[in-house]
Amino acid sequence: MAFIFRAAVQLIGLLLSLLGWVLSVITTYLPQWKNLNLDLNEMENWTMGLWQACVIQEEVGRQCKDFDSFLALPAELRIARILMFLSNGLGLLGLLVSSFGLDCLRIGETRRGHKKGLLILGGILFWAAGVAVLAPVSWVAYQTVQEFWDETVPEIVPRWEFGDALFLGWFAGFSLLLGGGLLDCAACFSQAASASGHYAVAETLTQSPYLENGMADPRV
Repeated sequence: MAFIFRAAVQLIGLLLSLLGWVLSVITTYLPQWKNLNLDLNEMENWTMGLWQACVIQEEVGRQCKDFDSFLALPAELRIARILMFLSNGLGLLGLLVSSFGLDCLRIGETRRGHKKGLLILGGILFWAAGVAVLAPVSWVAYQTVQEFWDETVPEIVPRWEFGDALFLGWFAGFSLLLGGGLLDCAACFSQAASASGHYAVAETLTQSPYLENGMADPRV
């Protein structure tokens, strides 16, 4: 029963981490980090991502243009590119490491300590990937709020607002954190269950130090 529960927690943690990693990759390349609606022309909407800016018009459709220079980008977008790449790499490495630490995988079955170590390392990598997603997404959101409520900018000037990619990034980050936490909890639960089993065996041997034919020696 304990094995089934532990395997279920590991599987849920891995699936949540996989979902967070996939959403993180999608967030990296989505051009909807910021949205801009023009009051003068409601049929035209602007979006901005880490790699390009797009304009959406009802008659023409979507037209996008890649940013010409990395150094010309605002600081939050430059750092966001680096951290999102870091998150994607850590998430992929976490998936590979934690997969070999699952109890349902027969590889390394005789080395329980190594599997537990891989599971803990995978959870830590997922935590790092989640933080690497949440940091740039939250920073871009903070800068957007600061610019939106900037009193030095005239009210007639359009303001950037939150894009769909920010919400997707938050969900990805929390999924990675939760998935990594479940994997580490499953590894700790595995250690506790193993220690409890060894203690029970040791107690039985202590109470019956002499066994003959499966029966305790009555002289003891």
